[in-house]
Amino acid sequence: MKKSHPFRRVMLASAATVSGIVLLLTLKPSSDPGSAQAAGALPQQTSAAQESAQGGATAKDGTFTGDVVDTQYGEVQVRITVAGGKITKAEALKAPSGGQSTAISGNAIPKLNAEAVAASTADIDAISGASYTSAGYGKSLQSALDKASAGTGAAAGGGTAQAATVIGDAVDTQYGQVQVRITVAGGKITKAEAVKAPSGGQSTTISGNAIPKLNAAAVAAGTADIDAISGASYTSAGYKTSLQSALDKVPAESDAGAGAAESSAPPAETSAPPADAAAEGGATSNGGGTFTGSVVQTEYGPVQVRVTLTDGKITSASAVQAPSGGRSDQISGDAIPKLNDAALAAGDGDIDAVSGASYTSAGYKESLQSALDQAGG
Repeated sequence: MKKSHPFRRVMLASAATVSGIVLLLTLKPSSDPGSAQAAGALPQQTSAAQESAQGGATAKDGTFTGDVVDTQYGEVQVRITVAGGKITKAEALKAPSGGQSTAISGNAIPKLNAEAVAASTADIDAISGASYTSAGYGKSLQSALDKASAGTGAAAGGGTAQAATVIGDAVDTQYGQVQVRITVAGGKITKAEAVKAPSGGQSTTISGNAIPKLNAAAVAAGTADIDAISGASYTSAGYKTSLQSALDKVPAESDAGAGAAESSAPPAETSAPPADAAAEGGATSNGGGTFTGSVVQTEYGPVQVRVTLTDGKITSASAVQAPSGGRSDQISGDAIPKLNDAALAAGDGDIDAVSGASYTSAGYKESLQSALDQAGG
């Protein structure tokens, strides 16, 4: 007769249990970033963003421009406005364009902007069919939030900036790169110079004439809202873009921001203006300031308009972005000045399209209207 061994059975059962526990502990969950990307999730937040979400670091109020992020289909760059520690506005300064990318960006960017405002973090969902643009947007948004947590950017209020010398981003133009360096003291630009400018052949002459004028205009205006130099439209546009990026990098002094960067940036809207306010002149309020419209994707490239209002009237209008490349250069070069003049004359977004530039005109009017909507609160 076989003898029973209860003690041996207990020992074997215990050993099996321990082995099972060890096996379970060794089966770590997958951390493959590819699986997260496939699921449509954006890149994980940085430690600074996680700290902010948990109540650690607090985002400073102001306007902050994220880094330019290269994607498979083009660059993405995000600018946010923060008020009361929350994102009150998000816009894409750069987005993939050309061919199908224009339609994809046109659909995805407004949704990503809305998500950024709703979440007030970079923890937002990717847009279906625009995974690369969504990922680039998330990274640029995160870098803007990191700058907000560090307090480096353009204040939404006034204030003075500590003395600082900063270099803007190098901007590619059709004739070469433009890069601007500025010195800011007491909240004002005290010096501006071009570190890079188009050169060679006729470009040397054009830059030699335009750059000193642009430098003087930057110092006089204290902002990037300066007029283009006649005969140097590409250099002027590149100069303004680099100048704005330099102003965005001006370090803030405690809670006070760089007044030179965008001292007239609008406060967070407490209530939306009436839908027909702009048509009836409501968008041009009794106040003043500089307002940048939304980026509007057209069939031939993005259009973005910036206006300055004084005593309720448009005193300056300029295109921050316009279609370029090939024939678009000529069309934009002809249409944009006419559209700027029309905006000044009309004082609102009800302007006529320029013949031969219907897409650019439509994008200009839409961006102009969005700028006026900001002003009309």
